[in-house]
Amino acid sequence: MWSVVSYLSSSELVASFQRACGLFPAPRASHERLWPRSTKIHGRANGTSAPCPDGEHAANGHTSDVSSSGYEVRNWPLYFLFVGSTTLGNEVFYITFLPFIHWNLDPFLCRRLVNMWAVVMYIGQVMKEMLMIPRPSSPPVVKLEQRIEFGMPSTHAMAATAIAFTLLLSAPERVKFQFEFGLVAAVVLSSLVSLSRLYTGMHSALDVICGTLISAFVLGVSYPHWDSLDFFQLNSPLSPPITLFLPLILCYKYPELDHYSATRADTTIILGCSAGCSIGYWLNQRLGVTFEPSGPFPVTLPPITPAIFTLGAARFFVGLLILVLTRQVTKWIALRLLCLYYSVGVNDVSAHRRKEIEVPLKFSTYLAIGLVNSVVVCRVFTLVGLL
Repeated sequence: MWSVVSYLSSSELVASFQRACGLFPAPRASHERLWPRSTKIHGRANGTSAPCPDGEHAANGHTSDVSSSGYEVRNWPLYFLFVGSTTLGNEVFYITFLPFIHWNLDPFLCRRLVNMWAVVMYIGQVMKEMLMIPRPSSPPVVKLEQRIEFGMPSTHAMAATAIAFTLLLSAPERVKFQFEFGLVAAVVLSSLVSLSRLYTGMHSALDVICGTLISAFVLGVSYPHWDSLDFFQLNSPLSPPITLFLPLILCYKYPELDHYSATRADTTIILGCSAGCSIGYWLNQRLGVTFEPSGPFPVTLPPITPAIFTLGAARFFVGLLILVLTRQVTKWIALRLLCLYYSVGVNDVSAHRRKEIEVPLKFSTYLAIGLVNSVVVCRVFTLVGLL
């Protein structure tokens, strides 16, 4: 048993998968000839530098071991497939896909997705900090991303599995569709995201398998209670205080490390957004306008005509603009109030990473985004004729 665990967690297995998919380290000789040792390279394919995660260009005057950071792509279709798939587990996908479901399909489905997304992501992030299992080593693995947090479990695999199968299990009671097609789509989506974490060199096979199994366990345990939780979330007077203060307490009680990690900030963002959406759904229920499609359920989805496509695209871009403005305004105000209270500079990045500033800043910003997404945006659509 231990030999199987050791094999699945090995960096060599990840490297073998990368080589089988056509991803190789750049030849050391040509790498050194093309790039001086004073150059920092975060990724290179066929002589072209890739952007650094923090937005800087590859050549910035820092030193790095170029032999472990350059790469050569020999199978471009697989490269684009897996690099594209890994974005389906990133925050940018969540903050666009989930609101899109709310604005253009059914707030009921969005509520289910947000709830499960928040639960599995919190479990996964906390497990990373508690287990402290490192990511695959480079070399032999080629790293396409630069992350400093731990590896076990893969939260990309967890989120992809949770979102795909929550949608699959929730949709039949709301819309008519071929379940077998949905099952295949859910399996393909979660598999692509999971395999992309091996391809990018960010997780071992064991990280991915454990992430998938944890999400499957959470879904299996919680599924029989989804209807009861929905009723409580929408109708109980205890719902707003619980969904506000419980996530906030969990953020403050997040495991402490001996170094700074962005995982606490990421987790606070997720829980803040989830809390805002939950309170917003409760408010919509009290106001008597939930913006859900009229029954009887399941409804038949209309064909996607040019008019429907244009209307959906208009909702998406207007709604996204409102959310971006909400984020910028709320963050600007909250940051200055917190810096004033704690007597630190607005531009002091190290101070912003302190828990007493980072947690309320991230939580309040994304709490506002969740509220605006669930309460305000659809009312704006009504005013401007998009609903």
